[in-house]
Amino acid sequence: MPFAIPKETYNGKINSVTVGKDANTVSLGGISTYPFLGFEGQSQASIPIALEVWNSAPLDWPLALNELYGDVYADPVKWALTCQDKYKADMIALRLASTHPDQGDTSPEDAAQVVKQVLEAIEVPLIILGANHIEKDAEVLKACAEAASGYNCLIGKAQEKNYKTIAAAAMAYGHYVLALSNLDINLAKQLNILLTQMGVKEERIVMDTMSSSLGYGLEYSYSVMERVRMAALKQNDTMVQMPIISDVGIEAWKAKESKVDEAAWGDTHARGILWEATTAVGLLMSGSDALIMRHPEALKQVRKTVADLTSVEG
Repeated sequence: MPFAIPKETYNGKINSVTVGKDANTVSLGGISTYPFLGFEGQSQASIPIALEVWNSAPLDWPLALNELYGDVYADPVKWALTCQDKYKADMIALRLASTHPDQGDTSPEDAAQVVKQVLEAIEVPLIILGANHIEKDAEVLKACAEAASGYNCLIGKAQEKNYKTIAAAAMAYGHYVLALSNLDINLAKQLNILLTQMGVKEERIVMDTMSSSLGYGLEYSYSVMERVRMAALKQNDTMVQMPIISDVGIEAWKAKESKVDEAAWGDTHARGILWEATTAVGLLMSGSDALIMRHPEALKQVRKTVADLTSVEG
């Protein structure tokens, strides 16, 4: 008697979100099963991965990253093209770090100009990220949304205290909203409810339930994302059926194990790459639909892992 693989049944589906312009688009979500269980439903054919670009030179990135990007730190356009053309990123995540009041306090107009220049140079979709300052991000992202009108970008991160301004700008100029909540399924759901009550369509919202790196809270991120996916797919809760994107690079390269030169721990460069790749795979296993990363070698390792997993799903 042949063995029949036990299969779960699902009541819901993750919304499909397509960002980008014309033929240069990337789709997130659209699955109807838990991660990499293609024999039970529609699963991931691939995972979109963005590489991170800053509008100013990072001051605390380790040597492993400085060797890759040091020559283009001063020019976000060249940096973005390097990530697109040389390292084959599916998207560019432009972090407007210098707009933070403690890191330059550059103006919304300056940020909008950088966004416009990057958009005119690249072909892949753009994710526009603020500097994680509630008040300033609202001003900056409003200006950037206008500058990026027509490009169907993903902009954020909208949070409970500034979502109204960011959501209004996204709707006015045809973008998607990246909504950030703090490691809590109830907070994630509540923010999505608030956004939809403002008029943002459910299929134009992407969630960031907050990422944590290996050794620094990955299990918390994992459990929250797992609960979100259970509610979306098993309970058919439409307020958590948005795709999830994980901001991996900023967390993984913050860990001391990814950058401290300690001989007993092995090669620093290899360790940092593995730290980012391992963190990314863990978040994919828990339900992430897309990633923001930093090191192209870590990106390659994640793509290979995804290909290996999807090849045996059926």
